[in-house]
Amino acid sequence: MAIYQRKQAGFWYASFFVDGKRVQESTGTRNKREAEKFLALRVSETQRGVYEKPVHTTLPELWERYIAYARAHKRSWQRDVQMYGNFESFLGSVQLASITQLRVEEFQQHRVRQVAPATVNRETALLKHMFNMAERWGFYRGTNPVRWVKFLPENNLQFQTVSEEDERKLLDAAPPYLRELILFAINTGLRCGDLLNLTWEETDIDEKRLSLIMGKTRRRLEVPLNENALAILAGKHAVQHGPYVFYNPVTGDRFRDLKAGFKAILKRAGLTGITWHTLRHTFASRLTRSGVDLVTVKELLGHSTINTTMRYAHSNHETKARAVAKLPTCVKSVSVVPRKAKKPKTAV
Repeated sequence: MAIYQRKQAGFWYASFFVDGKRVQESTGTRNKREAEKFLALRVSETQRGVYEKPVHTTLPELWERYIAYARAHKRSWQRDVQMYGNFESFLGSVQLASITQLRVEEFQQHRVRQVAPATVNRETALLKHMFNMAERWGFYRGTNPVRWVKFLPENNLQFQTVSEEDERKLLDAAPPYLRELILFAINTGLRCGDLLNLTWEETDIDEKRLSLIMGKTRRRLEVPLNENALAILAGKHAVQHGPYVFYNPVTGDRFRDLKAGFKAILKRAGLTGITWHTLRHTFASRLTRSGVDLVTVKELLGHSTINTTMRYAHSNHETKARAVAKLPTCVKSVSVVPRKAKKPKTAV
């Protein structure tokens, strides 16, 4: 029984015997003390007869099984593909057993220098879910290494919106197909994934509304269509092609990714810091500034709780000011009569 270190990976490995056969297993750590604890645990398990031989599954092997599951159960599986590529390029084609809590935290520190904390948290959550599914499918034995990883703090109260001037710049710089998508997003508040997955079955032009299942919350959402959104929908309906409302004119199928096209129009318009989700923030902020109450905004956005919608509470200052101004004035004028100063007592 011993531990040894492989110079290339830097991880410590444990060597012990099970039923007279030698077993070598990665401890998943570069710390010698932790590796010794790992070896002691394995020896104890073999002595008690509860040791289970680890399953040697690589991260790409788990992903192949997971993406098949995601395609059948998740409308947002394309987003999973993008996120997997980010942490797979950092972790590599490693065995699941070699992915430790420390390694996941190193991935967080690496990614947060490139993207927002919220994005890092979504990628970390995907990795955690993949490990949970791996355990269910028998691809992995042990403790989920992401279980004890703390998610990064997110400042959800800060968000960017598009001004009317910047909206004009975006539309002027956008080709026709993106111009329609931008306008529809600003006037409906749909997430990018729900926008691209929108089918004609989920639209009702006569009733002027959308009725769809939100990809993130899986809740049914009904969105009334204003004149701008209805005009776009009516125009697309006249030349509809296939089941999707918005489709790629080159492939004839739904759009897969709009990041490249959106990045190009931002450059032409001379704008920065705007994403597709910024259009959703713009929709909500314009509603609150117009006097729409937060409960209605919550329903239009499809939020599960009002807490998420509260981030837009500060954007309706003018509405609050008008509301306070409506309070009745009970006293028109108040005059303050100063008290007479008491005469000092004279000594007798």
